Amino acid sequence: MTDTPIDAVDRRIIQATQAGLPLTSRPYHTVATELDLSPEEVIQRMQRMLDAGIIRRIGVIPNHYALGYKANGMTVWNVPDEKISALGKKVGALDFVSHCYHRPRHQPLWDYNLFAMVHATEREGVEALVAEIASVLGEDNHGYTILYSSKILKKTGFRLNGA
Repeated sequence: MTDTPIDAVDRRIIQATQAGLPLTSRPYHTVATELDLSPEEVIQRMQRMLDAGIIRRIGVIPNHYALGYKANGMTVWNVPDEKISALGKKVGALDFVSHCYHRPRHQPLWDYNLFAMVHATEREGVEALVAEIASVLGEDNHGYTILYSSKILKKTGFRLNGA
């Protein structure tokens, strides 16, 4: 978080958008109308809050199950620690990896340090995508496993309470 303060208008914008932007052709205009602001002010303030780290990101959070992707596999990889950044960038750049990140090992029980989420309509599809990741990692792949999702978990971020 940042030390940049937010004012009452910023707070209203956050509260109006924290559950998602409106599904309209001009969502910032819709928010502006709801808050009796100009679209330019909403856009400028949101950009300032994004730049300051008050808002971490603006993006889509798809419901993969609703889109037909019933096999969702978190792949966990054992790769050399000294190459984790470079390998993570390669894996994260694959168009079928929805998110990729580094997590600490918890040895001796957990050897994996690179996590990459993939989605497919069936488990066979996940396994084919995993084979592609294994190919990208090459000799740096020292083992992996696939953790399949069994239910949808929380897909929201921090929420501000009412003013």
